[in-house]
Amino acid sequence: MWTQRDLTLKPVRRGFHLITREVVSALPELAGVRVGVLHVFIQHTSASLNISENASPDVRRDFETYFNHAVPDGWADFEHTLEGPDDMAAHIKASVLGSSVSVPVREGRLALGTWQGVYVCEHRDHGGPRRLVLTLMGEG
Repeated sequence: MWTQRDLTLKPVRRGFHLITREVVSALPELAGVRVGVLHVFIQHTSASLNISENASPDVRRDFETYFNHAVPDGWADFEHTLEGPDDMAAHIKASVLGSSVSVPVREGRLALGTWQGVYVCEHRDHGGPRRLVLTLMGEG
């Protein structure tokens, strides 16, 4: 069985945001998959996806602090500056973290670890809605 669905996330502030529930809610077919894989792809170059700690908000804030330190907005050596001081830094952060994640599916559920969740990583101050393509492959 293959299912593909688009999911548009509401705009969020800059930072790392758990979206596991939104992803699962968008795929009622997930419940019928005994074994499979869910691939999640973001159709943007200034936001990314990641899997990490799902319990402590401190982790999400520390991710944001680290990436803002490692790749500062408005760095003087950036040439691509037409879209604002946060744009090129956002592209670099998104390239480092990546545009997709794949999660095993087992018995109708995402086979994430106890403390894992799927994040959308918004790297711009005003990124707007973000579009995801969810592709579920598996068998019942």
